[in-house]
Amino acid sequence: MISLFTTPTPNDRGSAVTRLAVGVGLLVAGTIAVAVVLLPVATFNTGLTNLMSGLKCTPDQEANQAAASSYAEDSIPENYLELYKEAGRDRGIPWNVLAGIGQVESKHGRWDGPGITEGHNDWGAAGPMQFGAKDGSAAGNSWGGEPIMPVEDRPDEGYGLDGNDDGIVNVYDPADAIPAAADYLIAHGAEEDMRRAIYGYNHAWWYVDDVLEWAEKYADGNFDVSSSIEVAVNCELTADGEPIGRAPDRVSQAVVDWAMAQRGKPYVYGANGPNAFDCSSLLQKAYESIGVSIPRISQDQWTFGPRVKEGEEQPGDFVFFDVTRAGEPPGPGHVAMVIGDGLMVEARCTNCGPIATRPYDAPDAPTILGFTRPLEHPDVKAQLEAQGR
Repeated sequence: MISLFTTPTPNDRGSAVTRLAVGVGLLVAGTIAVAVVLLPVATFNTGLTNLMSGLKCTPDQEANQAAASSYAEDSIPENYLELYKEAGRDRGIPWNVLAGIGQVESKHGRWDGPGITEGHNDWGAAGPMQFGAKDGSAAGNSWGGEPIMPVEDRPDEGYGLDGNDDGIVNVYDPADAIPAAADYLIAHGAEEDMRRAIYGYNHAWWYVDDVLEWAEKYADGNFDVSSSIEVAVNCELTADGEPIGRAPDRVSQAVVDWAMAQRGKPYVYGANGPNAFDCSSLLQKAYESIGVSIPRISQDQWTFGPRVKEGEEQPGDFVFFDVTRAGEPPGPGHVAMVIGDGLMVEARCTNCGPIATRPYDAPDAPTILGFTRPLEHPDVKAQLEAQGR
């Protein structure tokens, strides 16, 4: 069910703000919150194929929609299946993720528990998508207003809407609840990081995994939740009309390509790959992929340098942030790789979702301490020269 949502600060230890996990009674410990920054709207070039991932850039939102598997067609009620698909097309997010939420929350309205077709459950959630719909309850009232109300009575706050234009905003009507759930996911960062947005729906990572497991079953063929993120990132064009993530030379490009290819993998503090990384190991392994050794932790990477003036950074460089913790060496505690146009690829923190691409110069991001260019370090140059590069 939908939970109260807070966004964690980038942090190598992966802690997050203490919060109530509605529906599971779970407390999660943590630190200060920073607002989610959505990627800028991409400029698309129809027919342009990105060489890194093979993704075809297209303005057609249906390109991001998976075909329904035979299992989905057999197990999801026909009216729900059409509503999921319609909301996915209209909102530009995967319909099968909505279907995964609908299955976990209410078995597409068929579960006979409290609050699905009337009333509320013990936490104040209601309807097939389990919106918080009761003032003063644990779930709050993210629906806004009464569970069932005329359109003219709908307050400004909340996600409730009249999806089928019948003049009624009804949390128990899937035609209203499903597109409202899509809007909730978008408002909580689905266009940037779907796993994190689902976590905002219900603050438990097991819940995220369950939803995505169902989403995969409902898709015909392989389904990657990061694909919508990759389309937005890989197909965005620079001011010169070139795809982003284009480095100035072949060696830098190899480093950038390797780091970008890790997107979708989880952040785990202290992990060194290949299945999970923390912020600094992602960058160390990217350089290791070209046969180069650099320091392991962010503080040592910062002193390794050499420094680059802000505004002169280029893909493959490192960007460091003023994130420090007691008991750790002096210096920045968070680092990411520049990929161009104010974007970076980073392993952020445990509760921030998987490795992804985000802006590094947003006004509400942590303070940038500076940039470095490891490829200009004498030791790195010597290693590359020994390889004949």
